[in-house]
Order: sequence, then C-alpha cells, then structure tokens
Amino acid sequence: MPEPTAPARRGGAAPDWSWVGLTPFAIYVLLFLALPTVIAVASGLFDGDGAFTFDNLAALGDPVVLATFWNSTWVSILTAVIGSIVGALVCYAMLGLPETGIVRTTVDAASGVLAQFGGVMLAFTMIAAIGTQGVVTRFLRDVLGIDIFAGGAWIYALPGLIPAYLVFQVPLMIITFMPALAALRPQWAEAHLTLGGTPANFWRFVGFPVLAPSFLASLLLLFANAFSSYATAAALASQGSQIVPLQIRTALTSETLLGRENLAGALALGMIVVVAVVMWVYSLIQRRAARWQA
Repeated sequence: MPEPTAPARRGGAAPDWSWVGLTPFAIYVLLFLALPTVIAVASGLFDGDGAFTFDNLAALGDPVVLATFWNSTWVSILTAVIGSIVGALVCYAMLGLPETGIVRTTVDAASGVLAQFGGVMLAFTMIAAIGTQGVVTRFLRDVLGIDIFAGGAWIYALPGLIPAYLVFQVPLMIITFMPALAALRPQWAEAHLTLGGTPANFWRFVGFPVLAPSFLASLLLLFANAFSSYATAAALASQGSQIVPLQIRTALTSETLLGRENLAGALALGMIVVVAVVMWVYSLIQRRAARWQA
C-alpha cells in the first residue's frame, strides 16, 4: 500500500528571510568601513576643485611623510612582537588552569576590558602612573633614586607610545591566541612521549609548527591594531605628528597646509593599503590555522 504523501504547499516555496539578520552588520560595514574608504580614495585622487590629480599621491614620497610611515611601522612592529610574546607566555601559563577557575576567568575578563582600553583614558592613566610627576615615577625617583626621565620627557614623544600600546596589545594577544593554544590535544603529547620523545622535542616538532600559523596571524592582527591607533597617540603625544594618524590630523587642521587638505585623503589611502595587505595575509594564515583547529 503506498504511503500517503504530504499535500503540496500552495503558492510555491516560502521566501528565505534569513538574510535580514545581516542587515545591521551590513549597515555598520557600509557606514564605518566602506564609506570612509570611498571618501579617502576620492579625496586622495581629487584636488580642492574636484579635478582628478596625482599630486596628492605624489606627496606620499615626501621625506616627512615617509618618516611618519616608518615611525608608525616600527612602533607597530615592536609593540606587536613584544605583545605577542608576552601574551603567548601568559596563555601558556594559564594552559594548566581550569577554564572556570578564578585565575582563568579573571585574566579573560581583564583581557577583554583592557583590549578595548585606549584613547584619553589610557593616556591619562599613563601620565598619572609614569608621567614626569606620576606615582610610579616619583616612587622610583624619591625612594629608589632612579630617574626614568633623566634623558628627557620621552613619555610625551614617540617612545611613550610603546608602553601605552602594550597595555592593549598584550590582552588582545591573550584573547586571540588562547583558543589556539587550548586546542592542542593532550593526546598528541602523550603519543609523542609514548614513542620515546621528550617535552622539548614535542614543542619543537609538533607544538610550535602547529601553533605557528595562529601565532603569526595574531602577530599581524596586533600590527594592524597598533598601526591604525589614533586616539591614544593624539592624547599622549600631543606635540608633533610622529605617526601617520597624527599626520592626517595635521593635514586636516593645520593652518600651514591650506589648500592641501586632500593630502589627508592620500595619507589615509596609504594606511588603508598597508592595513588591507596585512589583513589579507592574516586571513590566509588564519585559514591555514583553522584546518587543524577544526
């Protein structure tokens, strides 16, 4: 006897409305990513009268502009390397702790907060702690006889951005690298030891090669994060335009650059290219890292 079949739906298949859930994110990307990118490209390739020109892009070869790009690059590389190493060591130290323990949860919560801690609040914290009259500075000078500013007030110049950036670089590394480190299966180490290996050889031949893509991906993410940071540098290093974001501010607000406002668009376009390349490489490495994590 044939089985009864369900009656066919009238009016055809129901429309798929699942895409509606992406609408808020699409609007966010359009307003805060796509639109600023278009404005930067347009302002960088056109002059004040709206005529197409390459003069703004040619200004990127100016020695002053190249110096700011170099400053942004080496500060980003240095803070990314230090932040990734320190963050990886913290992740390794927490590897043997229970995920629901007080230490692990406290570090995770603090990392989530500090990774987004920046701008004027971070600059004020740095000044209050290690400024020329900061609490730590005065303790070192008055109690231990150590004057960290004997060579000048470096906290308000380019070197002062390094400890400030590390405040959010290390927590960001902990957030991004901890899942990869936690995904290392204990069975791999047990199998390696059973076959006569040593813990050092396990990390050399198994652990480090497996974690390398995730570590490099996190390192690139930290570089892009530092390279594009503005608010902390603007509040802390208020004098001069040592990095590209501050150079863009100068091009937009300085009275000595009248008629060259579109230079800011060219600088922003240069930053977009650098960050886009870094994030493209990051996506490639992260895709490779996801193979074994799955």
